[in-house]
Amino acid sequence: MGIFNKKEKVAVYIDGSNFYGYLKDKEINFPKGTKFNFKEFVDFLVGDKRQLVSKRYYTGVIRNLDGSDKSKNLVSGQQKFFSRLKNDGFTIKRGRIMPIDKVYKEKGTDVKIAVDLIVGAVDGIYDTAILVSSDTDLIPAVSYVKYKNKKIEYVGFAHSPSLGIQKYADFSILLLSRDIEKFKSGI
Repeated sequence: MGIFNKKEKVAVYIDGSNFYGYLKDKEINFPKGTKFNFKEFVDFLVGDKRQLVSKRYYTGVIRNLDGSDKSKNLVSGQQKFFSRLKNDGFTIKRGRIMPIDKVYKEKGTDVKIAVDLIVGAVDGIYDTAILVSSDTDLIPAVSYVKYKNKKIEYVGFAHSPSLGIQKYADFSILLLSRDIEKFKSGI
C-alpha cells in the first residue's frame, strides 16, 4: 500500500457508564434486559474506509460487598457482559464503583479515558479518536489531542449533547432513539 493509499487509523473510546446512563433516558427508552451490540456500533462509527486500531470500553467494576443475591447477580451479569466485549475484541478498562452518601458513583474511568486519549495522540496510535462520552471532564484531554494535530469525533445523544466537547470535535454524531434501534441484540 503506497503512501497515498494509507487508511486513516481510528481508535474508539467508550465511556460505558456515561453511555448506559443516556440509554436509560426516557428520550431513548432502551428496554431493560436488552443487549446493545457494541461491535456493530463501533463498526458503524468507523465505517469500512478507515482502519480500526483500538476499541476500548471503560466502566466501573461491580463488587459483591454484601453477599446478597442481588449483588451476586449484578457481578455475574457484568462478567458475562465483559466476556462478550472481550470476544468482540474490546479492551476493557476498569474503574471503581464507590458508595458516596448512600449512592454508588463510578470513579477513575474519566481519568483513564483522558490518559489513553493523550497517550494515543502522543504515540501516534491513531489519526482520529472517536469519543463516545458526554463527560465534560474530558475536555482538557480532547483539547490536547487537537493540539497534537489529531482528529476527534464526538458521539453523544441528540437530546442532551455535550456542547463543550462538540466545540472541540472535528465531527459530531448525535444519536436519536431510532439510531440506537439498529444495535439492539435481543434479551
